[in-house]
Amino acid sequence: MENSLAKPIFGLEKGTCPPGTVPIRRTTKDDIIRVKSLLNNHILDQDNLNSHVAQVTMLKGGSPYYGVSGATSIYNPRCGNDQTSAAHIWVQNGQDDGTNKITVGWHVSPKLYGNDKTYLYSVWTSDNFKKTGCYNVLCPGFVQTDTEYYIGSLVAKTSVYDGEMVQLSVSLLQDENTKNWFVYMVNRTVGYFPAALFSNMAIADQVGWGGRTTTPTGTPNPTMGSGYFPDDNFVHACYFINVAYQNASRKYYGPETYHTESFTDVPKCYGAVYYGDQGRQVGYSLQFGGPGGDCSN
Repeated sequence: MENSLAKPIFGLEKGTCPPGTVPIRRTTKDDIIRVKSLLNNHILDQDNLNSHVAQVTMLKGGSPYYGVSGATSIYNPRCGNDQTSAAHIWVQNGQDDGTNKITVGWHVSPKLYGNDKTYLYSVWTSDNFKKTGCYNVLCPGFVQTDTEYYIGSLVAKTSVYDGEMVQLSVSLLQDENTKNWFVYMVNRTVGYFPAALFSNMAIADQVGWGGRTTTPTGTPNPTMGSGYFPDDNFVHACYFINVAYQNASRKYYGPETYHTESFTDVPKCYGAVYYGDQGRQVGYSLQFGGPGGDCSN
């Protein structure tokens, strides 16, 4: 790794609320229509042929998992109205239509927000998005607890290729007693996903870090991350640094390379590379992303 990582900053829209209240992005009728359209199109279904990923996952043989964390550079990838481009961490259990999953990170989704800016986001499902699933707080699910930082907030400033990095530290961690899954951002507890939302999330059999894009059939895919392939320079391709997971010990560990799998379904469009422990500056780290384009086989 080239030792040129820019000093991370955090340009996040914050809410200011009276005592006893929490910030929640105002939901309009148009927001509800847009999110229903996205979910009805199954854009997050793991079998969606119009969706592509570049990611690093922990092998299922090391499960159960109870937490995942890392710090990612935030970008503003170019997306058309019906496209999305995201970077995130996730926890997951089950398979096929029994997949339970929580995803948290940042994305660009013009159809969801009505603009092409970058937002913090979350999404969950208990059946691989067949009948359940919701973005942010647009329907019952995620419980907001922090009085300033919130899911669905605008990221006012984003990273610049080969320049200043805007970085988000994010974690998903299960509470051992309640089994709720808590979201931490910038070292604060933002809120949680109640255990009752899920049919099978007492444990996670998979956790990971990476990105995903979606696009309508027959159209070029958007860029992912910075729009550049991994090259071991952390001010070029989008990164996750200081990544860690929790196993049955409920302690955080850095993933050893032989416990991980790096995967992209379209190598000509996107890449994902796990570097292992890179030392004090970035710790256990990875890069992912790429230019997109014609990703048809």
